[in-house]
Amino acid sequence: MTLNANLHAQLALLPGYLHGHVALCGAALGLGLCVSLPLALAVARSPRARGPVMAAVSIFQTIPGLALLALMVPLLGAFGFWPALTALVLYSMLPIVRNTVTGIAQVDPELVEAGRGLGMTERQVLTRVQLPLALPVIVAGVRTAAVWVVGIATLSTPVGQVSLGNFIFGGLQTRNWTAVGVGCAAAAALALALDGLLALLERAARGRSRRRLGAALAGLALVFGGGALAPRLTPASPSAEPAPRHARARGDTSPVAPIAAIRVGAKAFTEQYILAALLTQRLEGAGLKVEAVTGLGSTIAFDALTKNRIDVYVDYTGTLWSSAMKRSDPAPSWRVQSELAGWLATTYGVRDLGALGFQNTYALAMRRAQAQALGIRTIDDLARHAHTLRLGTDYEFLQRPEWTHLREAYGLRFASKTAFDPTFMYQAVAREQVDVITAFSTDGRIDTLDLVTLDDDRRAFPPYQAVVLLSPRAADDRRVIAALTPLLGALSLSRMRAANASVDRSADKKTPAQAARALWPGPR
Repeated sequence: MTLNANLHAQLALLPGYLHGHVALCGAALGLGLCVSLPLALAVARSPRARGPVMAAVSIFQTIPGLALLALMVPLLGAFGFWPALTALVLYSMLPIVRNTVTGIAQVDPELVEAGRGLGMTERQVLTRVQLPLALPVIVAGVRTAAVWVVGIATLSTPVGQVSLGNFIFGGLQTRNWTAVGVGCAAAAALALALDGLLALLERAARGRSRRRLGAALAGLALVFGGGALAPRLTPASPSAEPAPRHARARGDTSPVAPIAAIRVGAKAFTEQYILAALLTQRLEGAGLKVEAVTGLGSTIAFDALTKNRIDVYVDYTGTLWSSAMKRSDPAPSWRVQSELAGWLATTYGVRDLGALGFQNTYALAMRRAQAQALGIRTIDDLARHAHTLRLGTDYEFLQRPEWTHLREAYGLRFASKTAFDPTFMYQAVAREQVDVITAFSTDGRIDTLDLVTLDDDRRAFPPYQAVVLLSPRAADDRRVIAALTPLLGALSLSRMRAANASVDRSADKKTPAQAARALWPGPR
């Protein structure tokens, strides 16, 4: 894909992503003001409460944005808009509360006493003296909150909220730097526009200028109104529609009504984007309406499926065996898939439709030249040299049960361990910044970078068959099953690796949709 064609494709997505981002930020700032201003006014008149309240709102700033967003999912039992909104409201509170309290405290005490001397009540002193004089400082706090909210909203993609972060997360994983650039530029432009308009509002408050006030309010209405009215993206956020009442629960044998729109999910890496595009193409070819929900975190995707927030996605048996079932015992592939299918059905009503035909297992990989120089072909060989080598992993591997089992099975002790985004993990090993990485067996960059994967003779890694999972409400949908069944057993590891490479490579890049069309050899 040429640069111009790629840029055109990304700009075509901009209105939909902007809609989600602006709607989220507008709601967060509005709700943040509604919560923060009354709280600030209350503590401004109560010095005893001021310290504890300020400490409480400050705590949220110490939590990394992505972590706070992720924590909201289990706390609220929801995905998409509501956990993202809650996290952003919490992040917006500190500058608004702090500046409101500070602005009121800085009002000249003589002016306050003069108001009281004129017979004003405490409420009148607040509304007619203190708030008007403190307004510029309050608006400055809102400016800070607006910039924070716009930036942190880009992190809402992994919890299922459509935002400008879709450009960034998707672009990073597929090495589409044009997408990353468009997402960053759009977020920066939005933040600068809001900051400029709020600065105009601040100057209007200082100078008591109705003309500037009107211009600032009109500009804010244009930004939020225009962004919110931009064409809503389909695919949509998984929280855009609640789980239907006809969703099948455990033990429910009642008929399931046809689903209006099938939601196809995907985690945040290249292969998942390609497989989501393939599932979408098959379902649309069968005449079904499809919404894609991509860029999800691993546990978010599984939880969303069990709660009917998405209807179908591809997961891996080893991931579910260790992370969902909490199993660490080694077992052959057929047994893992059999027990997993039964557990999914009885525990969640989720259907394992079947395997696609390839495994995307974790594999320790090294540069071929270094592995040959050290005589390393297996992980047993690696264990003898590990104390002198540096390990690079994706950002979740070191917290996964597979790492514990692998380390104990082989007695691995590395000189250092560093977690990366998967894209940068491969770059790190290519640039000799790490020596060993936790690669994915279907990743096209293994061949492109001339890496060698090490044999796992002790079978420390469980099998990672790629399987198609259907949500409880889609488990018996004949249209979905008929559309996706031809894919089972039809995709080989070599074909999947080639498809991944066609998206990841720098020259002659394909989009995930183009790679999906090339991947599937069957009739459409």
